[in-house]
Amino acid sequence: MSNEHEPQSQQNNSHQCHYVSPNGQRCQQLSDDQSEGDNLCFWHNDQDIKSNPDLVENLQTLANNGESLIGYSLKRADLTELNLVNHHSKNGYDLSYADLYHAKLCGAHLFHLNLQGASLMKADLRNANLHCANLEDCNLLGVKLTNARIENVTWGKQILQEKNADKACREGNHSEMLDCLEQAEEIYRNLRKAAENQGLFETSGYFFYKEMVMRRYQLPKFSFQRAISQVVDWFCGYGERPLNVVLFSLLLIGFSAILYFFLGIEAHGKLIHLNFSASLYTNSISFLECLYFSVVTFTTLGYGDLVPIGAARPIAAFEAFTGNFTIALFVVVFVKKMTR
Repeated sequence: MSNEHEPQSQQNNSHQCHYVSPNGQRCQQLSDDQSEGDNLCFWHNDQDIKSNPDLVENLQTLANNGESLIGYSLKRADLTELNLVNHHSKNGYDLSYADLYHAKLCGAHLFHLNLQGASLMKADLRNANLHCANLEDCNLLGVKLTNARIENVTWGKQILQEKNADKACREGNHSEMLDCLEQAEEIYRNLRKAAENQGLFETSGYFFYKEMVMRRYQLPKFSFQRAISQVVDWFCGYGERPLNVVLFSLLLIGFSAILYFFLGIEAHGKLIHLNFSASLYTNSISFLECLYFSVVTFTTLGYGDLVPIGAARPIAAFEAFTGNFTIALFVVVFVKKMTR
């Protein structure tokens, strides 16, 4: 392996770097004499200040030569216009588990780069190209993404702080859980704004939903506000899931039809209800009439050919009120999604 682009201290040391990545991969470079007994190479030693004027060029050369970039410590490094696009492979370079805290990556070309498990806390990624990059399990707290290209980025089902909140909840650490949830909400809000600025409205809608969920989890578990927030989530996913409204409508119509079938409705003096002595065909026709009445009631059409009787009346009133509200809600949610 050639070390001509690395500090001279590395070339004069015969010890191998002791860095081992979380996935068990060992660094093959030589340790740094300045690592104060840690036996780490220049790139993995977090005590080495990465301020070399040729830092970007050296890093690009290592990547192009096939060297592993996993776990590099690049805190506060100026990596402006860094180009880590692997033009010779379908897979991007691997910078997973790297420490890029407060690193300056303005205008960097990071297409298809694997940053899984890396720390991008307060990193400056303005105008950077992150298209198809893997940011799963990254620390994205305070990251600057103004005008960054984030199409088809892999974010993972949960960001790091959300996973940490789940872990703290299982361990009974309430204060740590709330702190992680607050950070997760901030990160999702930041990602939502970045996606909106890029015109990625489906992505921004997903981040808005996650932002609201994180906010809900911070509320007291049995509070009225949290219950209302949960209901809004069930109904429409905070305005991002119009199909939830449709599904709720179908369930309400079907459930109400079953109640009418048992309690009975009236059609021109004739009682329509479940009759155990009648045939299956007759009961099926009666249920279809109850289903028709449920649809008419839900949509508040009120033809008057069928009317509720007895205990079916308050159910019909509740269904009519809920249906009126649900239809209006669906229109709002649907228009919101379509106008994007």
